[in-house]
Amino acid sequence: MSIQINKTKSRKSQIIPMSPSLVDVLQEYLAHYQASAGDYLFSNKHGIQGKIRTYQELLAKYNRTRGITKTSAHLYRHTFAKHWILNGGDMFKLQKILGHSDLTMVRNYVNMFDNEVAKDFDKFNPLDNLGIQR
Repeated sequence: MSIQINKTKSRKSQIIPMSPSLVDVLQEYLAHYQASAGDYLFSNKHGIQGKIRTYQELLAKYNRTRGITKTSAHLYRHTFAKHWILNGGDMFKLQKILGHSDLTMVRNYVNMFDNEVAKDFDKFNPLDNLGIQR
């Protein structure tokens, strides 16, 4: 239920949890391609490791056919981070999942819109939760 990433930007190996839904998708994918241990997860039709640029282009094409103009794979990372926080996820756990050494970069990922910041404001605002009757 985890993924080990050996080649990271920081050159530090990282282990991150894997969601049950991702496990299901990967098992279906591996069964479809009849993959075995030691095979590349993403390979070309000859079983050779796929090129990053190929997958970037395929993702861009996939997004464009669905009317999405921003096609960077990195946007999925930003979207994940933002929704993690909006769903009540912990900022420190997100930092670990994203592999950042401090919260500065995580804050950049979680650049929220005004209406999302206002969501649940009354629920968490200490001033409005003091129990003072008006």
